[in-house]
Amino acid sequence: MTVQSQQNWRDWPGPAKRQLYERLKAKPTPLKPSHNFITTYRDDPVAFRHDIILTERDVPYQDEILTALYDHKRVAVRSPHGAGKTALAAWAVLWFILTRPDDTKIPTTASAWRQLTKYLWPEIHKWVRRMDWGKVGRQPFVRDKELLTLALKPTWGGSEAFAVACADAETIEGAHGSQLLYCFDEAKAIPVATWDSAEGAFASGDCHALAISTPGVPMGRFYDIHSRKPGYEDWWTRAISLEETIEAGMVSGEWAEARKRQWGEESSIYQQRVLGKFAADEESAIISLALVEAANDRWREWDEAGKPAPEGKRVLGVDVARYGADKSCIAERIGDMLISLDKWSKKDTMETAGRVKAVLGSDVAHVDVIGIGAGVVDRLREQGCDVVGVNFSAGTKATDASGEVEMLNVRAAAWWGMRERLMEGVLVLPPDDELTGDLVSPRYSYTSAGKLQVESKEHIRKRLGRSPDIGDAVVLAWHVPSSRTIAAFGYVY
Repeated sequence: MTVQSQQNWRDWPGPAKRQLYERLKAKPTPLKPSHNFITTYRDDPVAFRHDIILTERDVPYQDEILTALYDHKRVAVRSPHGAGKTALAAWAVLWFILTRPDDTKIPTTASAWRQLTKYLWPEIHKWVRRMDWGKVGRQPFVRDKELLTLALKPTWGGSEAFAVACADAETIEGAHGSQLLYCFDEAKAIPVATWDSAEGAFASGDCHALAISTPGVPMGRFYDIHSRKPGYEDWWTRAISLEETIEAGMVSGEWAEARKRQWGEESSIYQQRVLGKFAADEESAIISLALVEAANDRWREWDEAGKPAPEGKRVLGVDVARYGADKSCIAERIGDMLISLDKWSKKDTMETAGRVKAVLGSDVAHVDVIGIGAGVVDRLREQGCDVVGVNFSAGTKATDASGEVEMLNVRAAAWWGMRERLMEGVLVLPPDDELTGDLVSPRYSYTSAGKLQVESKEHIRKRLGRSPDIGDAVVLAWHVPSSRTIAAFGYVY
């Protein structure tokens, strides 16, 4: 057989091809990584990251954290949004399972199941595709056989990485192996019972833990670890600063500056997401960041469920601005779900009225009637639209849900009503930075007569340099007008 005929094996006759196929099939394929790979990288996750993972950026703090994971075994990292924490966790999972191929278990969990399904495990899949498998000494993980959607089960047997719901403490506790790596993603809200279930594994064997998160409010196990409370001194902690993320090219300085203007430098949302610091929600805030984030989580669950059609009455909330930095906004909700936000600026009242009419149809719109909003209300009524003009400064007999606290005016009643609906745990809000910033900005206080009052738009504008127009539109969408107004217009809420 000539060399040429060997190279052109596709032209071989059928029997010869079958013989070649049988010989290739009989040739053993390495299942485990090579001995040289294991001895080279078992104790050096940083070399693994640079030689095998083939990352695009050189980020010093990521190398520091990987080194600490090997040296100290227990590592907890807090950082601003966008610092590359999830990629770091994916590299740690791949390093650990490939360099310890015998009886290794890697439970991965997070404060929300979505964090595993949408972020951590897709990140693991991505880096599997980008690895230098020639240096590993075996073929890439086989999709749907070794690399599953939420698990990694190499064919050498005995080792496994897998996703676990954070509420399933028994599964965490039941993970047994001679080598263990616990990966806690977005760890700030993982229940204490889950942390305690993993604790027993550290009593013996080769056990590591990596906990990563943007900070939240100063409470919970992740906070206790970072605040060095007694009993947690064996954790190595790292706080990644905003400046480090900008210098590494992970976070845009322009983005950070824009969020400072939008949310306010002292706000808890800016402190947590941009500066990477634990921060309590302002005691006087009407709506806490935690309430908004919970409503965002419900929106994500709805999105992942295929966006089933919401049920209930369709209502538009409209906040009107004319010129300058302020924005007009239409907030569309159906039942308990905010469907859309339409924001714009620098349009006159007639253009705004036309924009509202175009999307209103036969439904009802609640429009802020103070100032230039009155012109929009008048124009819509002239065209036969169902519109309720809401005067936030008007007096009211409304109280809170308990009936004990009286509201100073309609503004206080509308915003406090939004708070109470969010506390019921049913409202669904899409993740939107502007909306989040607006909802958590207003503060409340009490008058000398004991009535609850909400910070005015003018005061918020002076304090933050902007007006919470998007938040006002959403609050208007859920505001229930007075019984007199309902009777006059015949609306059913």
